Amino acid sequence: MTALDPLQPFRLDGRVAIVTGASSGLGIRFAEVLAGVGASVVVAARRADRIEALAKKIDGVAVTCDVVETDDRARLVDTAVQRFGRVDVLVNNAGVGVPEPAESESPERFGEVLAVNLTSAFALCQLVGRHMLEAGRGSIVNVASILGIVSAGQIPFPSYGASKGGLIALTKELAGQWSRRGVRVNALAPGWFESEMTAEMFADERSLNWIRRKAPMGRPGEAHELDGALLFLASDASSYVTGQVLAVDGGWTAV
Repeated sequence: MTALDPLQPFRLDGRVAIVTGASSGLGIRFAEVLAGVGASVVVAARRADRIEALAKKIDGVAVTCDVVETDDRARLVDTAVQRFGRVDVLVNNAGVGVPEPAESESPERFGEVLAVNLTSAFALCQLVGRHMLEAGRGSIVNVASILGIVSAGQIPFPSYGASKGGLIALTKELAGQWSRRGVRVNALAPGWFESEMTAEMFADERSLNWIRRKAPMGRPGEAHELDGALLFLASDASSYVTGQVLAVDGGWTAV
């Protein structure tokens, strides 16, 4: 009798993954984690030197890409398909956001944030989704945020919160449309993790103390604490899970 291996479904051997926003922070970590369980990873971001270094490290493929540009998105997906013949996993991680009170954030800036965080994610889901639907299988992980679920309150983020809330709604809609055709769509919603976007908060003791007070676990998250959630959603370990939002936030959204 063959011994049960409960870790096997988390493997991605022979699978092909695309990770956007892979030039820093969580995006780098996501790409390394997927490669670490056997995936061939195509990394995308605007900063060519960074993603080329990452691709070399993980034996992946780098595509310099601005996700708001139609031609760049098409080139990214075409490169993955031409190189590997398929795309099994898409991690929509590219995102921007700068705190700004609702009464002063301009509609123009609001639109720019939604273009990166929501519209480009939809466009990539659509491009990759067509290949996945034809193949009859695939997993899309949209990297949202707890700020798409609850208000940050003291850190005003109207455009960012709206974009991530929209991304969660999009996740559920795509899951509903594509689940019977073999394509799963879920969202990963991190709490407060250190990244380029949150660097100032993590460099400021007052801000860190605010996070410690607000998070039931009393601290921000560490990068490795997203690994398991990402692998769960990306892999066959979550083969009966779609349209869900997995918050990794130290209990922030539980209270």
